[in-house]
Amino acid sequence: MEARLDMIEALDERSNRREGRRDFFRAMGAAAVIAGGAAVATRTSPLIAQTAPSDGDILNFALNLEYLEAQFYLYAATGEGLPATLTGGAGTVGTATGGRRVAFTDPAVAAYAREIAEDERQHVIFLRNALGTTFVAQPTIDIGVGPDTAFSAAARAAGLIGAGETFDPYANDENFLLAAFIFEDLGVTAYKGAAPLLTSKTFLEAAAGILAVEAYHAAIVRTTLYAKGIETPALIDATEAISDARDSLDGTDDLDQGVRPSGTGDSTVSNIAPLDENGIAFSRSAGQTLNVAYLNNMATDRGGFFPNGVNGTIRTSAAN
Repeated sequence: MEARLDMIEALDERSNRREGRRDFFRAMGAAAVIAGGAAVATRTSPLIAQTAPSDGDILNFALNLEYLEAQFYLYAATGEGLPATLTGGAGTVGTATGGRRVAFTDPAVAAYAREIAEDERQHVIFLRNALGTTFVAQPTIDIGVGPDTAFSAAARAAGLIGAGETFDPYANDENFLLAAFIFEDLGVTAYKGAAPLLTSKTFLEAAAGILAVEAYHAAIVRTTLYAKGIETPALIDATEAISDARDSLDGTDDLDQGVRPSGTGDSTVSNIAPLDENGIAFSRSAGQTLNVAYLNNMATDRGGFFPNGVNGTIRTSAAN
């Protein structure tokens, strides 16, 4: 209970910190290792790329994201991550550090965590099988707790915590949901951006199936945050702050959305599905997806949740 109150108090003070969010990301970007070579496309034109990636390149890129999600959810739900039999492959094999089990107090949130964890584990297995012998290894993944971890950097940049403070995604149900909110929305937009690049109908159908599952996950996370936010408005405000932070990373537009309709302060109106004026979800390119995963708005090949970068040929974030 004390941890939950600390989080709410921190969120209530976010308005004094959010103005520095973009400067924070620019500073991180300036210090990053600059690299080139990944296909970069805009959210409005996801098919534009410098070099068309192969279906295998795209599926391996998706596999990196599934490693990240699977490790986070498995640790949160069970206290244990992926077995070593599901982490080997091409490239440098890394470890997932810092995860631990959440002491859930809401049985529904605990059930959601267990279900999503199993879904993400199955996604890892499916993609590895689909890629035959060409699947990449799990890269090094930071899902830890501490002032210098990826979760704390993301929360600090969104204005949820102050300098030197720690965001613990395993401290309680609410923190877990906010951490899940970062990943699930990212996964949906990444799969939507990647799907048109696939040339194989079989792989396209598979990607569409995974996209649908990720959208279900995102919807339950957003719905639960909104429901809890009716009594604790700071949670709804936190989704707006995280959404703004993602927008500051992946481009100059403002397509990302929290669980309240953009531009309104009315918490009685929900925004469970982040859509455009046509009721369609937006896309992120691989480069933009890595902007968020690396917590960097410049072209770099590592950082954030992937301290040493992802494995495979698509590994560089977009220059914004």
